Amino acid sequence: MNQESWHAVTPQYSRYDAQIQRFSELDVVNFFDIQPRLKQSLETFCRLSGFSRLLVINSIDNSFYRNLITDQLKTLDSSKPSLTTESLNVSTLLGSYTCNEKGDIVTQSSGLLEKANGGFLVIPVTLLLANPASWQVLKSVLLGESVSPINANPQRIALSEPTHRFDIKVVLVGDRHQIADLEYLEPELYSGLALFSEIETEFALSKQTIEQYLGFVAWVIEKYRLPELTFGAIHRLMNAGARYTEDQHYMPIEILWYIALFEEARLTSSGQFLSEIDLDQALENRYFREAYLPERALADITDGQVIIETQGECVGQVNGLTVIDVPGHPMSYGEPARISCVIHFGDGDISDVERKAELGGNLHAKGMMIMQAFVSSALQLDEPLPYSASVVFEQSYSEVDGDSATLAELCSFVSALSEYPINQQIAVTGAVDQFGRVQAVGGLNEKIEGFYHVCKHQGFTGEQGVILPKTNLKHLALNKDVVESIKKNEFHIWSVSTVDEAVPIIMGKPFRGEDDESVISKIAQRIENFERHEHPPGIIERIRNWFV
Repeated sequence: MNQESWHAVTPQYSRYDAQIQRFSELDVVNFFDIQPRLKQSLETFCRLSGFSRLLVINSIDNSFYRNLITDQLKTLDSSKPSLTTESLNVSTLLGSYTCNEKGDIVTQSSGLLEKANGGFLVIPVTLLLANPASWQVLKSVLLGESVSPINANPQRIALSEPTHRFDIKVVLVGDRHQIADLEYLEPELYSGLALFSEIETEFALSKQTIEQYLGFVAWVIEKYRLPELTFGAIHRLMNAGARYTEDQHYMPIEILWYIALFEEARLTSSGQFLSEIDLDQALENRYFREAYLPERALADITDGQVIIETQGECVGQVNGLTVIDVPGHPMSYGEPARISCVIHFGDGDISDVERKAELGGNLHAKGMMIMQAFVSSALQLDEPLPYSASVVFEQSYSEVDGDSATLAELCSFVSALSEYPINQQIAVTGAVDQFGRVQAVGGLNEKIEGFYHVCKHQGFTGEQGVILPKTNLKHLALNKDVVESIKKNEFHIWSVSTVDEAVPIIMGKPFRGEDDESVISKIAQRIENFERHEHPPGIIERIRNWFV
């Protein structure tokens, strides 16, 4: 039921084989040809006049991309100067001068504004944030006001202070957070003063666009003098790209990502061509360099320091899936989390231990409330649930956030209520809405691989696997060892669209239905039995029962 084949868990690009076979014959597509919005923005910016002298570009904060923009401006209008800078203050912007004792100017140095006068100046947003006074000067220049260079020796005043007006256009480049901080300094940034564009980092892949993407890869190879790619290498590259973007239908168009991968693959290549094996080796080497933390976390589980069960059954306990992001570490990695729920008589409250201990974020709390609302709706209760519950991430000592554990928490909750056990061989991830629909979550590749490695080290049973949202299938690009295990039926992937599809897989019982064995029916029976115990028949009713 809902089990996916290995084809669904790794990108399949064989439909593009005809275009890949012609890779060496395709026209190259440069960086700006694959960035139509940015290209059009720069062309428009070059032609505009008046106060439209500022262009803000959202980009990775890297001088590599700022230099690309500067070069493109030179290409669009070679008659005008185009400069970029990696250091900035008011003095370097305006220039400076010194005077003698009589007040005559004796030395004068040009600033960036003067050097780029009549042309373009590309500036990192982060430099303006570090020197807010520079923004006020720059704004005055863009509005056509005159400014004066800095007197390098304020003790000697010029008889006639020099002033200048500059005909200059400025491009500010930074990431979204930096641009947001700039908007705080200048709330009216886009009210007639600036245009906006961005460098896109992903490219939608289709039958109509595949040649354009391959042409871009060919351009990277040609421009940076890298070895050619074999047919198999292109397939491996696209698989790695899908994993990087977390979407089988999108490829990265970050030049530095390609250069770094190709340069490392070149170390094991013949020098003329990069093969699939070369790219595989480069990716494996990268993982090896970064894998200390995930392997240490796995060792804690296999040593029994962190309890994760991958065999047997248990009431109220489920294996959830998490993604760990460690500051200062380049790689996110997946780790299973044991989620448990216990039930006791109460007023229907579900106690979120993470939230009460101030270890649960707002999104996690939202997911818990949605889960509670769905269960109450499914039970069709006229009164509050007569049981209270306590749900917790066991052996979790840091903040838990996000709603991706909602389906797992729901499974543990209804298991505790119905007393039906959960199969510990299966892990669960997915968000749930108030109608019981299972929604997409992030970090699927890392989550699945985290549970897979635990199952591998504790021993495959042939029944282990992961339940995930059906809408997440297009995000999968699993490592080849996981794919091989799925091929061998050692490990499994089940995709679901609703809670009704997920519960039978992990609990072996239908979630609802006319059958008395369904989870909802079992919970209803427990509630009915509780109410009988809580409200025993009175004396009159007992006397009436004697004569029945």
